[in-house]
This record gives sequence, structure tokens and C-alpha cells, in this order.
Amino acid sequence: MSADTDTDIDVHDDDLHRELDEEHLDDGSVSLFEGDEGGLEHAQRHALVTLLKQRFISARTHPRDWQVLLDHERVLRSRLNDLFLDLAVDRAREVAWKRQAVSETGSRFPTLLYDAAWSREETLVLVHLRDRLRAGHAGGDARVFVDREDVVSYVETFRPAHATDEAGDEKRARAAVATVVKSGLLIGAVGDDRYEISEAVEPLVPLELLQELLEALRRANGTAPVEDEADVPLDVAVDEAGEG
Repeated sequence: MSADTDTDIDVHDDDLHRELDEEHLDDGSVSLFEGDEGGLEHAQRHALVTLLKQRFISARTHPRDWQVLLDHERVLRSRLNDLFLDLAVDRAREVAWKRQAVSETGSRFPTLLYDAAWSREETLVLVHLRDRLRAGHAGGDARVFVDREDVVSYVETFRPAHATDEAGDEKRARAAVATVVKSGLLIGAVGDDRYEISEAVEPLVPLELLQELLEALRRANGTAPVEDEADVPLDVAVDEAGEG
């Protein structure tokens, strides 16, 4: 699985966002093009599209869209609901994301999303980030950073004793870090040596989903279960927009 997010895109989008906001600020109209029947202002549409395209938005990574969401949460939630999607908002961590709506009768809705499970290495990266984020917050850090080599080394500690392809394992670990960077859960460029851990890691990687994969990994590696839940990896399916 690879994520479709790219933090570089938002810089250019933000410039366009600002230009169009200024262009339509004074005309009192929500029409943005010929024949436009939409009912949202440009800023609201931009936030909606960002929610659909990205795995999540946050005050840290999408400050303009985040503020629009806070100001117009009800209308944005309504537009997502029209697409059988629900809006989740974590105000404490300043993160919002979409998820598939669940029918009250148990029937399945049409969906724009698909489930893509994190790979083994990507899962381990997320577990380490979640642990580091919690430890940093417990130590009073408002922002938590991690070195790429530290993450790669953590993944390598889960290599089974019988594994012999060390070069291949390291390559997969580094590719997993790159995937998580592209997802936005590590803030920075793919080639950076150090990243900021996104606040979105914790709500998007809930603790209750972690135990099952840990046990599977430990069984595969031939090691005993770990009792400390802070070391538990996860196997979680993530919702991705069906767009390219």
C-alpha cells in the first residue's frame, strides 16, 4: 500500500487557495466558474477537497483548511455525509479525517474509499512513532521529532532470527519510512534525516488495534509475547480516497 498524500502539493494549493479567495472575496457570490451550481464558498470547497484527497488534515499541516473546518464543520460534514462518509474531528490534537459511514441496518453503502492494510514494516514504523509521540508528550514536549535511522533500527529489531536477507529487510524498512512520510504522519521530505511526528498518529493508530499483529509477529519470529502494551504493533486497514 502506498499513500497518495504529498506535502509539497499543499504549498502550491495554498497559494492558489489565497488567490481565489481574494478574487471572490468582494463579489458576494459562491459561483467560481460558468454554470457553477455549487453552494459552498471557495475556502469551504478547498477544505472539502483536501479532506477527500488526504488521509487527514491538521492544524499543523493544513492550517487554512483546519480553520475553515472549525468555522464550517456542519456544512462540510453534511457534504461528506452526502457521499456516505463521516467526519471525525479530534479537537485536542487538532486533527480531522474522513471514514466510511456505517448503516444503522448493517447494509453496505457505496464508497469512494478502499481498505488498504499497512505492510508489516509500515505497521512497525507507526507503532514506534506512536510510542515516541506519547513519550515526548509525557516529557512535556509540544512537538516530537524522530531520526530516520532510529525508525529503521526499530523495524530491524523485529527481523526473525532465521531471516538472511538483511539488505532486503533494510530496503523495506526505509521504503516504509518513505511511505509514512508521504502519508503525512511524518512531517518533512522523504529524503530528510529527521522528521516531526504528526499529532494524527495517535487518533489514526488507536491502541486497541495493536495487540493482534504483535502476537502474529512474535509467533512468526519465534519469540515470546510482550506484555508492555507500549511495544505493541498494529495491523490496521486504512481508508484511502479512490482518486489517484
